[in-house]
Amino acid sequence: MNILDKFSLKGKKVLVTGGARGIGLNYAMAAAGAGADVALADIDGTKAREEAGKLSRAYGIQAAGLEVDVTSPEQVEEMCSSMAKKMGRIDVAFCNAGISINIPAEEMTLDQWRKVIDINLTGVFLTATAAGRYMIRQGGGSIINTASMSGHIVNIPQPQAAYNASKAGVIMLTKSLAVEWAGKNVRVNSISPGYIMTDLIKGHELIPVWTGLSPLERMGCPEELQGVALYLASDAGTFTTGADFVVDGAYTCV
Repeated sequence: MNILDKFSLKGKKVLVTGGARGIGLNYAMAAAGAGADVALADIDGTKAREEAGKLSRAYGIQAAGLEVDVTSPEQVEEMCSSMAKKMGRIDVAFCNAGISINIPAEEMTLDQWRKVIDINLTGVFLTATAAGRYMIRQGGGSIINTASMSGHIVNIPQPQAAYNASKAGVIMLTKSLAVEWAGKNVRVNSISPGYIMTDLIKGHELIPVWTGLSPLERMGCPEELQGVALYLASDAGTFTTGADFVVDGAYTCV
């Protein structure tokens, strides 16, 4: 087999939460480009369906847009059920939906704390376990959770205690699920991006500060996460589980 064939996702069915924009959409583009059918799930169902249509036309694959609130167990179960009915399987799940609320800890309300934890950590747990149950029944699969370099370091100067705590939790959740499901042929890994130039943060006032602290002196591009995403989703990564891949331009090294 040609080594590049191992990175193919032809015939695979891939779910991406937070898939309507940013990092999630780029994961979906990478999967579609590698031959997979994709389901984009997002709180913005209209945008998810719009982007799914674009992927279908651009790559000649089956794509669906699904509306979901990842903090709702019922909606997450319906998302997985709907994808399984449309596509027959769930081979890969990118648990990617997330938010950040940058407020000093002494000013943060309990509702604000819970919102970040509920989406970033509980949402990953709900999505991973719902998709994982399908994978266990079908004989295997790959789950990739979006963590963050903020699960390893405390970012400055912005205050984001809830975000940092939630992403550290995602990393440990990933390791825990990987060990629990190792004998069930379900791999679980996480990707910890550094500062990535998505549309949501273009023009942010702190970009000069962040780039000044980076050894590469620049932000990352969403496309620069696609290689590791394909590795983890494909047969190229069959012995990789329980790992967290930090893709941050060496930001956490200094």
